[in-house]
Amino acid sequence: MASLTGAQVLAQALKQQGVQVVFGIVGIPVVEIADAIQAEGIKFIGFRNEQSCSYAASAWGYLTQQPGVCLAVSGPGVVHALAGIVHSQVNTWPMVLIGGACETLLEGAGAFQEFRQVEMCRPYTKYSARPASIGLIPTVVERAFTAAAAGRPGASYIDLPADIIQGQVSQVESAPSFAPAVGMADPAAVARAVELLAAAKSPLLVVGKGAAYARAEEQIRALVDKYQAPFLPTPMGKGVVPDDHPRNVSSARSAALASADVIVLLGARVNWLLHFGRRFSPTAKLIQIDVCPEEMGVNVPLAVGLVGHLPLVVQQLTDALAGPFMADPEESEFVRGLVAHGRKNAERQNERYLNDELPMTYYRAFAEIKQRLPADVVLVSEGANTMDIARTVFDFQLPRRRLDCATFANMGVGMGYAIAAQEYYVGSRVVAIVGDSAFGFSAMELETAVRARLPLIIVVINNSGIYFGLDQDQYEERRDVLPSTALTPEVRYELIAEAVGAKGYLVRTPEELGSAVDTALKSDGLSLINCLIRPGGQQKLEFNWMATK
Repeated sequence: MASLTGAQVLAQALKQQGVQVVFGIVGIPVVEIADAIQAEGIKFIGFRNEQSCSYAASAWGYLTQQPGVCLAVSGPGVVHALAGIVHSQVNTWPMVLIGGACETLLEGAGAFQEFRQVEMCRPYTKYSARPASIGLIPTVVERAFTAAAAGRPGASYIDLPADIIQGQVSQVESAPSFAPAVGMADPAAVARAVELLAAAKSPLLVVGKGAAYARAEEQIRALVDKYQAPFLPTPMGKGVVPDDHPRNVSSARSAALASADVIVLLGARVNWLLHFGRRFSPTAKLIQIDVCPEEMGVNVPLAVGLVGHLPLVVQQLTDALAGPFMADPEESEFVRGLVAHGRKNAERQNERYLNDELPMTYYRAFAEIKQRLPADVVLVSEGANTMDIARTVFDFQLPRRRLDCATFANMGVGMGYAIAAQEYYVGSRVVAIVGDSAFGFSAMELETAVRARLPLIIVVINNSGIYFGLDQDQYEERRDVLPSTALTPEVRYELIAEAVGAKGYLVRTPEELGSAVDTALKSDGLSLINCLIRPGGQQKLEFNWMATK
């Protein structure tokens, strides 16, 4: 009987768990793992930085509900990939990091890239382990995948020493594929929630990214249509119910949160994204639906907590409701007030879109892009101003089509996200709109995407700074002591794209931007648009999400 190496056993175990693609960077001692993975028919996408490939694996987990897999070398490689581990754990997305390690017999001897990786990853994962033998690899892989995907999703780490990777065995028993169990909420708690909703005069449904991850769009759309309450999506909850639905009150967000008497949290945590609940009415009664019992009542007291798998619990709630929250929701003072408030905000927003002053503003640039994007576009958004403003501009009719830094709010996720999204959404265009400072974290992944033949469109919103930049004259005047937020004015990012075999465009006007977007959408290769906008000078740092009151 032919023998198998540890690398081959691992590759077969990953295939048994349904893995289709692995994101990583090879080197000693994991080159053999990548080779074995490819031999099993699993795609391997080699990156230029472990942070980026760990973010790609994290995004894959969010998009697929299957743990995204990242492969890293020992020591520094695992340390760099820890960024994606923590990102996945905080965002509650399933991910498995596989790291190489020095030979077990050399531990403590000062081996090449020796590091206590299992211990380092354990506080930030749901499962962190090293198989004691080649024969135990399938079991450890199954446990890592189950831990990552079951209950509240998160990250797992598998540590593989060089002697385990390169060693050989004649036979290994396979482990079963992971199959996380799901549950429904307590019927008594559902009944209490229905009582509150039946008595509500101004109910609000808050749709979080947990609803998008759980694939609860069918059930939540049915709930909205039956109960007819206004709904408010969080940034990554957009599209679970189409943004063009008449009950969407995104344009009246603050008014909706402040005036609702019953708020239903659908896979949404009451963290900084919802101002810790401090913008809710003090008398509002909260109903929270979440898969995690520990999340119940964080930062705000609950009237009812419903623990369970979101699609199942929402279906329970919808089935138990008698109908709309009032006989004619259109006549509701609450609904009419939010519609009027939203209309005023939309008018102010449209005025910003029409500002033709040069250099362009964020709003003018986004308006030019927005009108050209296909309905099924996948939009990656990162950067402080870029992301904060974009969430109010772009609309989505489909779930899981908007990706941003999410709960952990870390920069540098854009290229890894975009690569993972294009690998998943093969038939759709993936457009990453990223700030110039955020793009700098992962710019060399342009080469990764070109090598992988991914037709990404990258729009760098270039204001020559972190938050705010300086124009050329201001930059020269202050050259001796530059503001900490300043970057070199008008960096030619499009030339980096051209250097790695992609198309690059430098644009300064709405007309040039629109033409570049049109051209990029017709291309079957990667395009980067370097969009120069107003630097902004030195301003007070102030964003909507910073307010805690």
